[in-house]
Amino acid sequence: MHERSSVSGLADSLRQELNRYSPGGKLPSSRALVDRYRVSPVTVSRALARLAAEGLVVTRPGAGAFRAPARAGAPARGDTSWQEVALSADAAADLVPRAVDASGVLVTLAAPPPGVIEFNGGYLHPSLQPEQAMAAALARAGRRPGAWGRPPTDGLPELREWFARGIGDPVTAAEVLVTAGGQSALTTALRALAPPGAPVLVESPTYPGMLAIARAAGLRPVPVPVDSDGVRPELLAAAFRATGSRLFVCQPLFQNPTGAVLSPARRPEVLRIAREAGAFVIEDDFVRRLVHEDAGPLPRPLAADDPDGVVVHVCSLTKATSPSLRVGALVARGPVLERLRAIHVVDTFFVPRPLQEAALELVGSAAWNRHLRSVSSALRIRRDTLTAALLSELPELALPHIPSGGYHLWLRLPDGTDEQAVVSAALRAGVAVAPGRPYSSAEPPAAQLRLSFAAVAGPAELTEGVRRLRTACDEALVPPGPRTPGPPLRGAS
Repeated sequence: MHERSSVSGLADSLRQELNRYSPGGKLPSSRALVDRYRVSPVTVSRALARLAAEGLVVTRPGAGAFRAPARAGAPARGDTSWQEVALSADAAADLVPRAVDASGVLVTLAAPPPGVIEFNGGYLHPSLQPEQAMAAALARAGRRPGAWGRPPTDGLPELREWFARGIGDPVTAAEVLVTAGGQSALTTALRALAPPGAPVLVESPTYPGMLAIARAAGLRPVPVPVDSDGVRPELLAAAFRATGSRLFVCQPLFQNPTGAVLSPARRPEVLRIAREAGAFVIEDDFVRRLVHEDAGPLPRPLAADDPDGVVVHVCSLTKATSPSLRVGALVARGPVLERLRAIHVVDTFFVPRPLQEAALELVGSAAWNRHLRSVSSALRIRRDTLTAALLSELPELALPHIPSGGYHLWLRLPDGTDEQAVVSAALRAGVAVAPGRPYSSAEPPAAQLRLSFAAVAGPAELTEGVRRLRTACDEALVPPGPRTPGPPLRGAS
Protein backbone atom coordinates (compact mmCIF):
# COMPACT_ATOMS: atom_id res chain seq x y z
CA MET A 1 0.00 0.00 0.00
CA HIS A 2 1.23 3.52 -0.70
CA GLU A 3 2.65 5.19 2.43
CA ARG A 4 0.11 8.04 2.32
CA SER A 5 -2.79 5.57 2.15
CA SER A 6 -1.29 3.51 5.00
CA VAL A 7 -1.04 6.56 7.23
CA SER A 8 -4.63 7.59 6.49
CA GLY A 9 -5.92 4.04 7.06
CA LEU A 10 -4.11 3.62 10.37
CA ALA A 11 -5.22 7.07 11.57
CA ASP A 12 -8.83 6.18 10.74
CA SER A 13 -8.56 2.88 12.66
CA LEU A 14 -7.02 4.53 15.71
CA ARG A 15 -9.59 7.32 15.63
CA GLN A 16 -12.39 4.73 15.83
CA GLU A 17 -10.71 2.95 18.75
CA LEU A 18 -10.18 6.04 20.90
CA ASN A 19 -13.53 5.62 22.65
CA ARG A 20 -12.11 2.46 24.28
CA TYR A 21 -9.77 4.66 26.31
CA SER A 22 -10.71 7.19 28.96
CA PRO A 23 -9.28 10.73 28.65
CA GLY A 24 -5.62 10.49 29.60
CA GLY A 25 -5.58 6.75 28.97
CA LYS A 26 -2.45 5.28 27.41
CA LEU A 27 -2.66 3.87 23.87
CA PRO A 28 -0.75 0.73 22.85
CA SER A 29 2.96 1.21 22.26
CA SER A 30 4.30 1.97 18.80
CA ARG A 31 5.79 -1.52 18.60
CA ALA A 32 2.42 -3.06 19.43
CA LEU A 33 0.72 -0.97 16.73
CA VAL A 34 3.39 -2.02 14.21
CA ASP A 35 2.72 -5.69 14.98
CA ARG A 36 -1.07 -5.38 15.07
CA TYR A 37 -1.53 -3.42 11.86
CA ARG A 38 1.55 -4.74 9.99
CA VAL A 39 2.80 -1.28 9.09
CA SER A 40 6.15 0.43 9.43
CA PRO A 41 7.23 2.44 12.51
CA VAL A 42 7.25 5.53 10.29
CA THR A 43 3.58 4.95 9.40
CA VAL A 44 2.69 4.61 13.10
CA SER A 45 4.58 7.79 13.95
CA ARG A 46 2.86 9.76 11.19
CA ALA A 47 -0.60 8.45 12.07
CA LEU A 48 -0.15 9.42 15.72
CA ALA A 49 1.16 12.83 14.65
CA ARG A 50 -1.98 13.31 12.58
CA LEU A 51 -4.22 12.50 15.55
CA ALA A 52 -2.15 14.79 17.76
CA ALA A 53 -2.62 17.61 15.25
CA GLU A 54 -6.37 16.99 15.44
CA GLY A 55 -6.26 17.34 19.23
CA LEU A 56 -7.31 13.71 19.79
CA VAL A 57 -4.02 12.34 21.08
CA VAL A 58 -1.20 13.68 23.25
CA THR A 59 2.29 12.25 22.72
CA ARG A 60 4.94 12.36 25.45
CA PRO A 61 8.52 11.52 24.49
CA GLY A 62 9.63 8.37 26.28
CA ALA A 63 6.17 7.73 27.71
CA GLY A 64 3.99 7.03 24.66
CA ALA A 65 0.68 8.29 23.28
CA PHE A 66 -2.42 9.10 25.37
CA ARG A 67 -6.00 9.98 24.61
CA ALA A 68 -6.35 13.75 24.90
CA PRO A 69 -8.58 15.29 27.61
CA ALA A 70 -12.16 15.94 26.59
CA ARG A 71 -12.60 19.18 24.71
CA ALA A 72 -14.76 22.00 25.93
CA GLY A 73 -17.88 22.71 23.92
CA ALA A 74 -17.25 24.24 20.55
CA PRO A 75 -17.50 28.05 20.62
CA ALA A 76 -20.42 29.64 18.83
CA ARG A 77 -19.68 30.45 15.21
CA GLY A 78 -19.24 34.14 14.50
CA ASP A 79 -21.01 36.13 11.80
CA THR A 80 -18.61 36.72 8.88
CA SER A 81 -21.23 38.07 6.48
CA TRP A 82 -19.81 41.60 6.95
CA GLN A 83 -16.80 40.49 4.87
CA GLU A 84 -18.89 40.40 1.69
CA VAL A 85 -19.32 44.16 1.98
CA ALA A 86 -15.70 44.82 2.96
CA LEU A 87 -14.29 42.74 0.11
CA SER A 88 -16.47 44.29 -2.56
CA ALA A 89 -17.06 47.85 -1.33
CA ASP A 90 -14.35 49.30 -3.60
CA ALA A 91 -14.95 46.93 -6.50
CA ALA A 92 -16.53 49.62 -8.65
CA ALA A 93 -13.27 51.55 -8.61
CA ASP A 94 -11.08 48.53 -9.38
CA LEU A 95 -9.54 48.54 -12.84
CA VAL A 96 -9.45 44.75 -12.66
CA PRO A 97 -11.52 42.63 -10.22
CA ARG A 98 -9.53 41.49 -7.20
CA ALA A 99 -11.31 38.13 -6.96
CA VAL A 100 -9.06 35.46 -8.49
CA ASP A 101 -10.20 32.16 -10.01
CA ALA A 102 -7.58 29.59 -8.94
CA SER A 103 -9.43 26.58 -10.34
CA GLY A 104 -7.05 26.23 -13.29
CA VAL A 105 -4.14 25.96 -10.86
CA LEU A 106 -5.84 23.75 -8.30
CA VAL A 107 -6.78 21.15 -10.92
CA THR A 108 -3.08 20.28 -11.28
CA LEU A 109 -2.33 20.45 -7.53
CA ALA A 110 -5.23 18.55 -5.96
CA ALA A 111 -4.75 14.81 -5.50
CA PRO A 112 -7.45 12.83 -7.34
CA PRO A 113 -9.79 10.50 -5.42
CA PRO A 114 -8.48 6.96 -4.78
CA GLY A 115 -8.59 4.81 -7.90
CA VAL A 116 -8.74 7.76 -10.30
CA ILE A 117 -5.98 7.91 -12.92
CA GLU A 118 -4.26 11.31 -12.83
CA PHE A 119 -4.09 12.73 -16.36
CA ASN A 120 -4.28 16.27 -14.94
CA GLY A 121 -1.13 16.28 -12.81
CA GLY A 122 1.51 18.96 -13.14
CA TYR A 123 4.48 17.12 -11.61
CA LEU A 124 6.47 13.92 -12.05
CA HIS A 125 5.04 10.73 -10.58
CA PRO A 126 6.96 9.69 -7.43
CA SER A 127 8.50 6.81 -9.40
CA LEU A 128 10.16 9.38 -11.70
CA GLN A 129 11.37 11.69 -8.95
CA PRO A 130 14.98 11.36 -7.72
CA GLU A 131 13.82 10.62 -4.19
CA GLN A 132 16.97 8.83 -2.99
CA ALA A 133 19.25 11.46 -4.53
CA MET A 134 17.18 14.27 -2.98
CA ALA A 135 17.18 12.58 0.43
CA ALA A 136 20.95 12.14 0.29
CA ALA A 137 21.41 15.74 -0.87
CA LEU A 138 19.24 17.06 1.95
CA ALA A 139 21.17 15.00 4.52
CA ARG A 140 24.50 16.28 3.22
CA ALA A 141 23.19 19.84 3.06
CA GLY A 142 22.09 19.73 6.68
CA ARG A 143 25.65 18.94 7.73
CA ARG A 144 27.25 21.80 5.81
CA PRO A 145 28.80 24.49 8.03
CA GLY A 146 26.34 27.35 8.37
CA ALA A 147 23.58 25.43 6.58
CA TRP A 148 20.95 26.71 9.01
CA GLY A 149 22.11 30.29 8.99
CA ARG A 150 20.73 33.21 7.05
CA PRO A 151 21.63 33.06 3.34
CA PRO A 152 22.40 36.04 1.10
CA THR A 153 19.11 37.61 0.03
CA ASP A 154 19.95 37.07 -3.65
CA GLY A 155 20.73 33.40 -3.04
CA LEU A 156 23.86 31.32 -2.50
CA PRO A 157 26.60 32.47 -4.92
CA GLU A 158 27.34 28.91 -6.06
CA LEU A 159 23.68 28.26 -6.87
CA ARG A 160 23.36 31.55 -8.75
CA GLU A 161 26.46 30.61 -10.74
CA TRP A 162 24.95 27.21 -11.57
CA PHE A 163 21.76 28.80 -12.89
CA ALA A 164 23.76 31.34 -14.91
CA ARG A 165 25.84 28.60 -16.57
CA GLY A 166 22.65 26.74 -17.49
CA ILE A 167 21.32 29.78 -19.36
CA GLY A 168 24.62 30.56 -21.08
CA ASP A 169 26.69 33.61 -21.91
CA PRO A 170 26.36 36.54 -21.47
CA VAL A 171 24.33 35.85 -18.30
CA THR A 172 26.36 36.09 -15.09
CA ALA A 173 25.71 35.07 -11.49
CA ALA A 174 25.33 38.75 -10.56
CA GLU A 175 22.16 38.87 -12.70
CA VAL A 176 20.49 35.89 -10.97
CA LEU A 177 18.09 35.92 -8.00
CA VAL A 178 17.27 32.58 -6.36
CA THR A 179 13.51 32.25 -5.84
CA ALA A 180 11.09 29.84 -4.16
CA GLY A 181 10.23 28.12 -7.45
CA GLY A 182 8.98 29.36 -10.80
CA GLN A 183 5.56 30.51 -9.61
CA SER A 184 7.16 32.85 -7.08
CA ALA A 185 9.52 34.21 -9.75
CA LEU A 186 6.63 34.87 -12.14
CA THR A 187 4.72 36.67 -9.39
CA THR A 188 7.68 38.93 -8.66
CA ALA A 189 8.26 39.66 -12.35
CA LEU A 190 4.66 40.55 -13.15
CA ARG A 191 4.35 42.83 -10.13
CA ALA A 192 7.61 44.54 -10.99
CA LEU A 193 7.04 45.11 -14.69
CA ALA A 194 3.42 46.29 -14.98
CA PRO A 195 1.25 48.54 -12.78
CA PRO A 196 -2.30 47.53 -11.76
CA GLY A 197 -4.75 47.96 -14.62
CA ALA A 198 -2.07 47.64 -17.31
CA PRO A 199 -2.47 45.24 -20.24
CA VAL A 200 -0.06 42.31 -20.38
CA LEU A 201 0.29 40.27 -23.58
CA VAL A 202 0.10 36.51 -23.09
CA GLU A 203 0.22 33.53 -25.39
CA SER A 204 -3.11 31.98 -26.28
CA PRO A 205 -3.60 29.39 -24.93
CA THR A 206 -1.30 29.70 -21.94
CA TYR A 207 -0.51 28.53 -18.42
CA PRO A 208 -3.48 29.16 -16.04
CA GLY A 209 -1.17 29.83 -13.10
CA MET A 210 0.31 32.82 -14.90
CA LEU A 211 -3.15 34.16 -15.76
CA ALA A 212 -4.10 33.86 -12.08
CA ILE A 213 -0.96 35.77 -11.05
CA ALA A 214 -1.70 38.53 -13.57
CA ARG A 215 -5.28 38.95 -12.42
CA ALA A 216 -4.26 38.88 -8.76
CA ALA A 217 -1.86 41.75 -9.55
CA GLY A 218 -4.68 43.70 -11.21
CA LEU A 219 -3.35 43.23 -14.75
CA ARG A 220 -5.43 42.69 -17.91
CA PRO A 221 -4.24 39.64 -19.90
CA VAL A 222 -4.48 40.16 -23.67
CA PRO A 223 -4.22 36.97 -25.77
CA VAL A 224 -1.82 36.57 -28.71
CA PRO A 225 -2.39 33.34 -30.69
CA VAL A 226 0.20 30.55 -30.81
CA ASP A 227 0.66 27.99 -33.60
CA SER A 228 3.04 25.02 -33.93
CA ASP A 229 6.01 27.41 -34.29
CA GLY A 230 5.17 29.47 -31.21
CA VAL A 231 3.70 32.95 -30.92
CA ARG A 232 2.83 34.64 -34.22
CA PRO A 233 5.08 37.73 -34.57
CA GLU A 234 2.70 39.75 -36.76
CA LEU A 235 -0.08 39.35 -34.19
CA LEU A 236 2.33 40.14 -31.35
CA ALA A 237 3.33 43.41 -33.05
CA ALA A 238 -0.33 44.27 -33.66
CA ALA A 239 -1.17 43.60 -30.02
CA PHE A 240 1.62 45.90 -28.81
CA ARG A 241 0.34 48.66 -31.10
CA ALA A 242 -3.31 48.21 -30.12
CA THR A 243 -2.80 48.01 -26.35
CA GLY A 244 0.32 50.03 -25.63
CA SER A 245 1.44 47.15 -23.43
CA ARG A 246 4.98 47.07 -22.09
CA LEU A 247 5.08 43.37 -21.23
CA PHE A 248 4.78 40.01 -23.00
CA VAL A 249 4.87 36.66 -21.16
CA CYS A 250 5.83 33.55 -23.12
CA GLN A 251 7.09 29.99 -22.89
CA PRO A 252 9.33 29.59 -25.96
CA LEU A 253 10.26 25.98 -25.22
CA PHE A 254 7.57 23.24 -25.11
CA GLN A 255 4.86 25.76 -24.42
CA ASN A 256 2.12 24.95 -21.93
CA PRO A 257 -0.32 23.63 -23.08
CA THR A 258 0.42 23.26 -26.83
CA GLY A 259 3.97 21.91 -26.58
CA ALA A 260 5.11 24.32 -29.32
CA VAL A 261 8.71 25.49 -29.63
CA LEU A 262 9.36 29.04 -30.82
CA SER A 263 11.00 28.60 -34.23
CA PRO A 264 14.51 29.89 -35.02
CA ALA A 265 13.08 32.44 -37.47
CA ARG A 266 10.64 33.85 -34.92
CA ARG A 267 13.03 34.14 -31.97
CA PRO A 268 14.85 37.31 -33.14
CA GLU A 269 11.54 38.70 -34.41
CA VAL A 270 9.95 38.46 -30.96
CA LEU A 271 12.91 40.23 -29.36
CA ARG A 272 12.96 42.93 -32.06
CA ILE A 273 9.21 43.59 -31.75
CA ALA A 274 9.40 43.87 -27.96
CA ARG A 275 12.46 46.13 -28.12
CA GLU A 276 10.77 48.48 -30.59
CA ALA A 277 7.70 48.61 -28.34
CA GLY A 278 9.87 49.47 -25.33
CA ALA A 279 8.58 46.32 -23.66
CA PHE A 280 9.93 43.49 -21.55
CA VAL A 281 9.58 39.79 -22.37
CA ILE A 282 9.15 37.38 -19.45
CA GLU A 283 10.58 34.06 -20.62
CA ASP A 284 9.15 31.18 -18.58
CA ASP A 285 11.63 28.39 -19.33
CA PHE A 286 9.82 25.88 -17.17
CA VAL A 287 10.61 22.44 -18.69
CA ARG A 288 14.03 22.70 -20.29
CA ARG A 289 15.16 19.78 -18.12
CA LEU A 290 12.23 17.59 -19.22
CA VAL A 291 13.35 17.10 -22.82
CA HIS A 292 12.47 13.74 -24.39
CA GLU A 293 15.09 11.21 -25.41
CA ASP A 294 14.45 11.62 -29.14
CA ALA A 295 14.62 15.43 -29.21
CA GLY A 296 17.32 17.18 -31.17
CA PRO A 297 19.50 20.00 -29.85
CA LEU A 298 17.51 22.56 -27.90
CA PRO A 299 17.52 26.27 -28.74
CA ARG A 300 19.23 28.51 -26.25
CA PRO A 301 17.05 30.51 -23.86
CA LEU A 302 15.96 33.87 -25.28
CA ALA A 303 17.90 35.48 -22.42
CA ALA A 304 21.14 34.14 -23.88
CA ASP A 305 20.53 36.04 -27.14
CA ASP A 306 19.48 39.30 -25.51
CA PRO A 307 22.25 41.85 -24.86
CA ASP A 308 19.79 44.72 -24.28
CA GLY A 309 17.99 43.47 -21.18
CA VAL A 310 14.64 42.91 -22.92
CA VAL A 311 14.22 39.41 -21.46
CA VAL A 312 13.45 38.61 -17.82
CA HIS A 313 14.14 34.90 -17.52
CA VAL A 314 12.37 32.48 -15.15
CA CYS A 315 13.41 28.86 -14.59
CA SER A 316 13.10 26.27 -11.85
CA LEU A 317 14.32 22.90 -10.58
CA THR A 318 10.86 21.89 -9.41
CA LYS A 319 9.40 20.30 -12.55
CA ALA A 320 12.42 18.03 -12.99
CA THR A 321 12.58 16.93 -9.36
CA SER A 322 9.71 17.24 -6.90
CA PRO A 323 6.87 19.70 -6.21
CA SER A 324 8.46 20.30 -2.81
CA LEU A 325 11.91 21.27 -4.13
CA ARG A 326 10.79 24.83 -4.73
CA VAL A 327 14.01 26.41 -5.93
CA GLY A 328 14.08 28.58 -9.05
CA ALA A 329 15.76 31.61 -10.56
CA LEU A 330 14.82 35.06 -11.80
CA VAL A 331 17.34 36.54 -14.24
CA ALA A 332 17.50 40.10 -15.55
CA ARG A 333 19.98 42.67 -16.82
CA GLY A 334 20.02 46.42 -16.20
CA PRO A 335 18.09 48.69 -13.79
CA VAL A 336 15.10 46.35 -13.75
CA LEU A 337 17.13 43.89 -11.67
CA GLU A 338 17.06 46.23 -8.70
CA ARG A 339 13.28 46.52 -8.85
CA LEU A 340 12.93 42.74 -9.06
CA ARG A 341 15.33 42.33 -6.15
CA ALA A 342 13.39 44.79 -3.97
CA ILE A 343 10.04 43.09 -4.54
CA HIS A 344 11.58 39.64 -4.08
CA VAL A 345 13.10 40.63 -0.72
CA VAL A 346 9.92 42.32 0.54
CA ASP A 347 7.78 39.31 -0.40
CA THR A 348 9.99 36.44 0.77
CA PHE A 349 13.16 37.77 2.48
CA PHE A 350 15.07 34.79 1.04
CA VAL A 351 14.74 31.13 0.07
CA PRO A 352 15.52 28.90 3.10
CA ARG A 353 19.22 28.11 3.12
CA PRO A 354 18.87 24.34 3.75
CA LEU A 355 16.76 24.08 0.59
CA GLN A 356 19.35 26.00 -1.44
CA GLU A 357 22.17 23.89 -0.01
CA ALA A 358 20.23 20.71 -0.85
CA ALA A 359 19.67 21.93 -4.41
CA LEU A 360 23.41 22.56 -4.76
CA GLU A 361 24.21 19.10 -3.44
CA LEU A 362 21.73 17.52 -5.84
CA VAL A 363 22.81 19.23 -9.06
CA GLY A 364 26.47 18.72 -8.17
CA SER A 365 26.10 14.97 -7.66
CA ALA A 366 26.66 12.18 -10.20
CA ALA A 367 23.02 11.18 -9.62
CA TRP A 368 21.75 14.40 -11.23
CA ASN A 369 22.69 13.64 -14.83
CA ARG A 370 21.63 10.01 -14.39
CA HIS A 371 18.24 11.24 -13.23
CA LEU A 372 17.83 13.58 -16.21
CA ARG A 373 18.71 10.77 -18.64
CA SER A 374 16.28 8.40 -16.94
CA VAL A 375 13.43 10.92 -17.00
CA SER A 376 14.17 11.78 -20.65
CA SER A 377 13.79 8.14 -21.64
CA ALA A 378 10.71 7.55 -19.49
CA LEU A 379 8.90 10.62 -20.83
CA ARG A 380 9.49 9.56 -24.45
CA ILE A 381 8.04 6.11 -23.72
CA ARG A 382 5.05 7.61 -21.94
CA ARG A 383 4.42 10.18 -24.68
CA ASP A 384 4.52 7.47 -27.35
CA THR A 385 2.28 5.16 -25.31
CA LEU A 386 -0.33 7.86 -24.76
CA THR A 387 -0.21 9.02 -28.37
CA ALA A 388 -0.66 5.49 -29.74
CA ALA A 389 -3.55 4.78 -27.36
CA LEU A 390 -5.31 8.03 -28.34
CA LEU A 391 -4.94 7.41 -32.07
CA SER A 392 -6.28 3.90 -31.62
CA GLU A 393 -9.10 4.48 -29.13
CA LEU A 394 -10.09 8.11 -29.71
CA PRO A 395 -9.39 9.03 -33.35
CA GLU A 396 -12.10 11.71 -33.28
CA LEU A 397 -9.95 13.84 -30.94
CA ALA A 398 -7.54 16.03 -32.92
CA LEU A 399 -3.91 15.83 -31.81
CA PRO A 400 -2.25 18.64 -33.75
CA HIS A 401 1.23 18.44 -32.26
CA ILE A 402 3.33 15.76 -30.55
CA PRO A 403 6.03 17.54 -28.55
CA SER A 404 9.56 16.30 -27.91
CA GLY A 405 9.68 17.77 -24.42
CA GLY A 406 7.43 18.51 -21.48
CA TYR A 407 4.85 16.22 -19.97
CA HIS A 408 1.48 16.70 -21.68
CA LEU A 409 -0.57 16.55 -24.89
CA TRP A 410 -3.12 19.14 -26.05
CA LEU A 411 -6.27 17.72 -27.66
CA ARG A 412 -9.12 19.34 -29.54
CA LEU A 413 -12.61 17.91 -29.00
CA PRO A 414 -15.13 17.66 -31.87
CA ASP A 415 -16.97 20.87 -32.69
CA GLY A 416 -20.03 21.43 -30.52
CA THR A 417 -18.73 19.31 -27.63
CA ASP A 418 -19.49 20.43 -24.08
CA GLU A 419 -15.98 20.44 -22.65
CA GLN A 420 -17.06 20.33 -19.01
CA ALA A 421 -19.41 17.42 -19.75
CA VAL A 422 -16.44 15.40 -21.02
CA VAL A 423 -14.36 16.34 -17.96
CA SER A 424 -17.17 15.31 -15.59
CA ALA A 425 -17.85 12.08 -17.47
CA ALA A 426 -14.14 11.26 -17.39
CA LEU A 427 -14.04 11.64 -13.61
CA ARG A 428 -17.04 9.33 -13.28
CA ALA A 429 -15.19 6.84 -15.47
CA GLY A 430 -12.14 7.02 -13.22
CA VAL A 431 -9.75 9.38 -15.03
CA ALA A 432 -9.06 13.03 -14.19
CA VAL A 433 -8.33 15.32 -17.15
CA ALA A 434 -7.68 19.07 -17.35
CA PRO A 435 -10.28 21.16 -19.21
CA GLY A 436 -8.99 23.59 -21.83
CA ARG A 437 -11.04 26.62 -20.79
CA PRO A 438 -8.72 27.84 -17.97
CA TYR A 439 -5.85 28.07 -20.48
CA SER A 440 -7.58 30.89 -22.38
CA SER A 441 -7.60 34.51 -21.23
CA ALA A 442 -10.61 35.23 -23.47
CA GLU A 443 -13.17 33.11 -25.29
CA PRO A 444 -11.48 29.83 -26.34
CA PRO A 445 -11.59 28.89 -30.04
CA ALA A 446 -12.64 25.30 -29.34
CA ALA A 447 -13.32 22.71 -26.65
CA GLN A 448 -10.00 21.18 -25.63
CA LEU A 449 -8.34 18.93 -23.06
CA ARG A 450 -4.83 18.71 -21.65
CA LEU A 451 -3.58 15.23 -20.77
CA SER A 452 -0.47 14.81 -18.63
CA PHE A 453 1.58 11.64 -19.03
CA ALA A 454 4.09 12.36 -16.25
CA ALA A 455 1.91 12.06 -13.15
CA VAL A 456 0.78 8.45 -13.70
CA ALA A 457 2.47 5.25 -12.54
CA GLY A 458 3.55 4.05 -15.99
CA PRO A 459 2.57 3.00 -19.53
CA ALA A 460 -0.02 0.46 -18.39
CA GLU A 461 -1.88 3.13 -16.44
CA LEU A 462 -1.75 5.45 -19.47
CA THR A 463 -3.41 2.80 -21.64
CA GLU A 464 -6.07 2.14 -19.01
CA GLY A 465 -6.67 5.87 -18.64
CA VAL A 466 -7.37 6.23 -22.36
CA ARG A 467 -9.77 3.26 -22.17
CA ARG A 468 -11.66 5.08 -19.41
CA LEU A 469 -11.60 8.30 -21.40
CA ARG A 470 -13.13 6.38 -24.32
CA THR A 471 -16.01 5.42 -22.02
CA ALA A 472 -16.45 9.05 -20.99
CA CYS A 473 -16.44 10.28 -24.60
CA ASP A 474 -19.03 7.69 -25.57
CA GLU A 475 -21.24 9.30 -22.94
CA ALA A 476 -20.48 12.98 -23.51
CA LEU A 477 -19.41 13.60 -27.11
CA VAL A 478 -21.83 15.00 -29.68
CA PRO A 479 -22.97 12.52 -32.36
CA PRO A 480 -20.59 12.27 -35.34
CA GLY A 481 -21.21 14.82 -38.06
CA PRO A 482 -19.52 17.45 -40.19
CA ARG A 483 -16.73 19.21 -38.32
CA THR A 484 -13.92 21.59 -38.98
CA PRO A 485 -10.80 19.43 -39.18
CA GLY A 486 -7.97 20.25 -36.84
CA PRO A 487 -4.40 20.62 -38.05
CA PRO A 488 -2.86 17.39 -39.36
CA LEU A 489 -1.10 15.07 -36.98
CA ARG A 490 2.61 15.80 -36.79
CA GLY A 491 5.37 13.49 -35.73
CA ALA A 492 7.59 14.26 -32.81
CA SER A 493 10.30 16.73 -33.61
